[in-house]
Amino acid sequence: MASTETKVLDEIIASRRAMILGGSALAGLLLTKQAKAAATVTSYTDADVLNFALNLEYLEANFYYLAAFGTTIDVANAASTAVGAPVITLSATVGTKGTVAHKANPQVPFTLEAVAAYAVETAIEEAKHVAFLTGALGSAAVAQPQIDLTGGASYPATAAWNTLATAAGVAGGVFDPFASDAFFLLGAYVFEDVGVTAYHGAAPLLTNIANVSPAAGILAVEAYHAGLIRTTLNAIDTDGSLAGITNSISMLRSTLSLAANGGKNLAGGTTPDDFGIMPQTVNLGGTSAQATQLVDADANVLAFARNTTQVLNIVTGGGATTAGTKATGVFFPAGLNGLFS
Repeated sequence: MASTETKVLDEIIASRRAMILGGSALAGLLLTKQAKAAATVTSYTDADVLNFALNLEYLEANFYYLAAFGTTIDVANAASTAVGAPVITLSATVGTKGTVAHKANPQVPFTLEAVAAYAVETAIEEAKHVAFLTGALGSAAVAQPQIDLTGGASYPATAAWNTLATAAGVAGGVFDPFASDAFFLLGAYVFEDVGVTAYHGAAPLLTNIANVSPAAGILAVEAYHAGLIRTTLNAIDTDGSLAGITNSISMLRSTLSLAANGGKNLAGGTTPDDFGIMPQTVNLGGTSAQATQLVDADANVLAFARNTTQVLNIVTGGGATTAGTKATGVFFPAGLNGLFS
């Protein structure tokens, strides 16, 4: 359930975003320049960049809605209605419109009230990101693509979450993020850091300065989510097993990212561009305690950045390593909609 505090926070975020954006924040979407991100794209518009982000927001929003409410972003039920979660009308028609594959009754059986509240708050915020981007893009907005969020013992090894678990070497290759508080947090961990790196990497691609502010605003919210997920995982990790899984996930994300960029990170180096929560021991008045490293960043403590090809390679499980071939697989079995795909 959403607490009073999470509702207030959501209202503050919404009002501040409105103040920052104004009525014409995403004007001039058709300005073009030479691409620096995707290996096979030679020119693009700001709309193309924002549509790439919209694909990722469709994925995140549906994941959180399924976990928090047991429904997708376009369908209301008692749980979503009770907290005022928006129903997103999927009216965009650019590209191929798809559905969301998921288990029956996906709502997580939360046992920790705080985690349930975080799930509700994040679901609402990610859905509002979808609404904001589709509204700003108007007729240029891409449709929701086919999304796979299946996994667990009742699904084959090729299910999205099972494929990721196998590649990361965790959970015996069987992973269901809707099974418990911990598994939900690990699922959220998969997405949030990727969102931060994607928005950071996309910022230099935007031509119109008016588009940079809202993109930075969304990046900041994604970073809030990522820090919260890392903190909460550390708080409930009584034996270090969850930290170990985050490290395995981060290693996989980094491997996929660097593979899509010739073995280098976006800065041109060969060091990993992803780190797990890495719990560390601190001394509190002579008593040892465990704390997590909140920030996933480089040596200068700057958030990692990834280009569209690197992000594509992560969310499709390696589908973006062949130039000229549409990236498909894992969470996007038919690929993303839009130019960067």
